[in-house]
Amino acid sequence: MDFDRHQSAGYMTNWAARLFAKSIDKRLSSLDVASGQLPIFFALAGGRQATQAELTKIAAIEQPTMAATLNRMEKAGLIARRPDDTDRRRTIVQLTRKAEEKAQAIRQAVETVNGLALASLSDAERIAFLDMLGRICVSLADDVTSG
Repeated sequence: MDFDRHQSAGYMTNWAARLFAKSIDKRLSSLDVASGQLPIFFALAGGRQATQAELTKIAAIEQPTMAATLNRMEKAGLIARRPDDTDRRRTIVQLTRKAEEKAQAIRQAVETVNGLALASLSDAERIAFLDMLGRICVSLADDVTSG
């Protein structure tokens, strides 16, 4: 069976995602932040709060992975957890001041990597690429959430 991985949307997207993560991790290492924590930073930025279950949905990762990520972030002083006032079974998560102070540097790292990734594309190609990628994500999200 012949298979050209460079003509596979799945392979190329996965490869690009891994390269994005490595490039961002390289820039975030001095901040003691990892690319896997970015969905949590983005979801909680600006003083927002969420439960672990909400963060799991937002980040589209499995609950055990979210629990481990939040544990690492809590040990690093990046998040704080407190019981939900309305339902003591739930825990509310929010970024700490320490994490909020890193927000601008995190945003800059992400913008730098996005800029590097898209640098060889024209403005029209960037718009088209992001539009097509968004449609691909909707199609795949529909597939994984349907029965």
